[in-house]
Amino acid sequence: MPFWSKKESGDLTLPKGDRGKGSFDDYAYDLLPKNRDVTMRLADATPHQDEIAQLADAEADSLFTATPARSLDQERVDAPIEVRVFSGRRVSGVVGVVPRGLESVFDEAVRRLDGRGDKPRIPVAVVQTKQGWRVDLLMGRTK
Repeated sequence: MPFWSKKESGDLTLPKGDRGKGSFDDYAYDLLPKNRDVTMRLADATPHQDEIAQLADAEADSLFTATPARSLDQERVDAPIEVRVFSGRRVSGVVGVVPRGLESVFDEAVRRLDGRGDKPRIPVAVVQTKQGWRVDLLMGRTK
């Protein structure tokens, strides 16, 4: 019986249930989602439970990211991407960060939307888990 350890991903300083989820395997070589069901769960959502709970009451079709792509200065220092959510008329506080290693996927999706003339906003779903409220970016809908 073989034993192997699964490679840990994301920010290892965060609790295991709050590191976010996503994989490069869900994207083609040009960082386009392979299908419309691809999602990315934000990391570091535990400190933002009150903000996310308020969003859970909002209409699901009206939730989008309100975070632009990183600037060159932010990329240079490898700053995490803090995500805010636009819900109808207001922009929330920070609800989480893009999981470590997947920043380029987020940036490319925002730039792709902006480049084709759409609003640079990624659809969002608020979900309840054992660990609390979490935010999923519906990356497949940016295709």
